[in-house]
Amino acid sequence: MGCMDLREWIALLEREGELRRIKASVNWDREIGTISRKVLERKGPALLFENILGHEKTRGRKVFTGGIGTRQRLALALGFPRDVGNKEIVQYVMKKNREQIAPTIVPTGPVKENIVKGPDVDLLEFPVPKWHFLEGGRYINTYACIVTRDPDTRVQNAGIYRGMVGKKNTIPSLLIKGGQHWGQHFAKYADRKQKMPVACVIGWDPVMGFLGGSPLPAGVCEFGVLGAYRNEPVPLVKCETVDLEVPAGAEIVIEGLIDPDPATYEIEGPFAEFTGYVSDIPTPRPSIHVTCVTHRNDPILRGTQEGNMPGSYSENAVISSAQRAAIAWNVLNSAGIPGILDVYADPITCGINIYIKIRKQYQGQPKQIAAALWGNSAGQGRYKHVFVVEEDIDVTSYEQIDWAIAYRVNAGHGGIVVFPGLFGHPLDPSTPLEERDINQLGSGIWNRVLIDATRNWHFQRRPEWGGERFPPTVTPAPEDEQLVLKRWKEYGFD
Repeated sequence: MGCMDLREWIALLEREGELRRIKASVNWDREIGTISRKVLERKGPALLFENILGHEKTRGRKVFTGGIGTRQRLALALGFPRDVGNKEIVQYVMKKNREQIAPTIVPTGPVKENIVKGPDVDLLEFPVPKWHFLEGGRYINTYACIVTRDPDTRVQNAGIYRGMVGKKNTIPSLLIKGGQHWGQHFAKYADRKQKMPVACVIGWDPVMGFLGGSPLPAGVCEFGVLGAYRNEPVPLVKCETVDLEVPAGAEIVIEGLIDPDPATYEIEGPFAEFTGYVSDIPTPRPSIHVTCVTHRNDPILRGTQEGNMPGSYSENAVISSAQRAAIAWNVLNSAGIPGILDVYADPITCGINIYIKIRKQYQGQPKQIAAALWGNSAGQGRYKHVFVVEEDIDVTSYEQIDWAIAYRVNAGHGGIVVFPGLFGHPLDPSTPLEERDINQLGSGIWNRVLIDATRNWHFQRRPEWGGERFPPTVTPAPEDEQLVLKRWKEYGFD
């Protein structure tokens, strides 16, 4: 499968019955966001809004959202059948995340069909939604890939970071120096007292957002990894006003500079965040000062409704479910930990909780797993609670995990381990505000927890238990089960 632009992705979703075109007039102010939320609750289709109030004749007139709103659509984006299982996707992502095909520079592309510079830039010429009624403004960067370049290595990074429209040509953004790759780049530019070049890529291949929202290792360009996923080089074009390269087939590219001088910061927030809670009070943050906008004819604004609630999780959640599991599995493999059978990050927590299935080989194995995850940079804002189970437990089944926790965890015998004071996510509302002060601490502070739901090897094997450390379960004998299933229809069952 080669690279897809957003329009090819929309066409594929439509062929698969996974797209709904909304032709009724809708308001950018909260209505698009509320519709998106209700569709997420119903695990409904991707949405293309084609008639937005006040944007009938502006540069942009359409909004696309929900492209990877379900596991089935993620499978389609990766080239799998819709019903593929967790392990197949995770192991594919593990493999592809470690491969690269270098991008190629092309002279031009559809994103150059329109070029707007200087005083002509007006970001509200695009139908930017106010997604939630408590948000501080209209968020243009919810699913944009923000491209920056390391000034030392000159390797580009593409990550998903939130940003709202400030003035007509500014985007105040959540920028964390300690944990985010663009934040690390920004710190280097700040040390040099230089402005950081930025390009916001809105709307392209669905794998771009899949990778941009994932913590690939520092120094690895997402466009190189994307090429490996698509088995061909990603075609990039040079930006007009900044020293960066972006996908030639993107819908919209916003170029600009971020000044490290706090006097240039603008108020950003609140925002309905991935945690399912609205984030902190409005705060002065670094702002992208836009120098140029390039876009396709009749551009489609790609955005997303953030925030996860029980029964209603976001695109970011679906992405994290696969990526955070794959990254964790690669971390454990790199640490040399044996016996890893499956890894699952549930969508509702975006990988804050992680579930590991093992073939247990020694008593300290679960603690080694937790230590490896917590000591890796990929755990910066994830893997707060690590659950380890054995091979008889399905890591995607809350029922089975709950049973293992109930009858294999004894807190007084090492079943629960708390690791206090480790780096954590500054947006976690369970953390006191003073421990979320990134200006003071560099990141949030977490007390991380291991729940070891494996059978305790301190227990002696007993002959009455068939030489095992735990008594047998109430599962029928295989021969009894086989007999009953053979006669199942005789009993009057379907």
